[in-house]
Amino acid sequence: MKLLDILNITGRIIVKTGLRIGAGDSEMRIGGLDNPIIKHPHTLEPYIPGSSLKGKVRSLLELQSGLIPFTKGTPLALKHLKNNAISADQKAHGLKIIKLFGTGGAEEEELLEQEIGPTRVAFADCGLNEVWKQTALDGGLAFTEVKSENTINRITSVAQHPRQMERVPSGAEFDFRVTLKKFDQDEQDKLDGLLLAGLKLLTLDALGGCGSRGYGRIEFAFDDAELQAHFQKLTAFA
Repeated sequence: MKLLDILNITGRIIVKTGLRIGAGDSEMRIGGLDNPIIKHPHTLEPYIPGSSLKGKVRSLLELQSGLIPFTKGTPLALKHLKNNAISADQKAHGLKIIKLFGTGGAEEEELLEQEIGPTRVAFADCGLNEVWKQTALDGGLAFTEVKSENTINRITSVAQHPRQMERVPSGAEFDFRVTLKKFDQDEQDKLDGLLLAGLKLLTLDALGGCGSRGYGRIEFAFDDAELQAHFQKLTAFA
């Protein structure tokens, strides 16, 4: 296995509806938010963790593959592909997903046997785009907003269980960078196409929490104009 190239995919993530990636704050503060979002510990600016992008893209590709019933909700691994109920096409597709995103080190022998090799794709954390950030600062715009929510009693129509949800407002922009290692044996797998299909699926779904309530709709704006044109024409369910 020989490393031929490392493909860099860069651009911006444009937030179309409020984006919420929770911080998991375990401290209770008087007057504080119920549900804060993740922020850089030094600048306190919101960012999108690379793990959030990678996890959501992978889960969408696994859903599309039809292999979720065999994994019982856990990330796809080589052991799941041993099930005799999985078709040859599904197994081939599953191997591509594992090559792209990797699997646990406990399957070292099988990784060698299947010639999986190292994880191909890496997602960097996404900080605020500098141009957008400066425009927001100049205009006195906040980097986050607080949305109040509650539930409504279906009989009395009384609002119950009020809560405050912090999120990044629509229109915000983040810089993203994804790298893809290309090996001499990967040509027939077209892993770059699989990655783009996963990113396309993400634009059709949602990133972060509360997606069923309209949060987390995003779009990608690639720095490479040719790639952008290709992505716009791409059909994730072809």
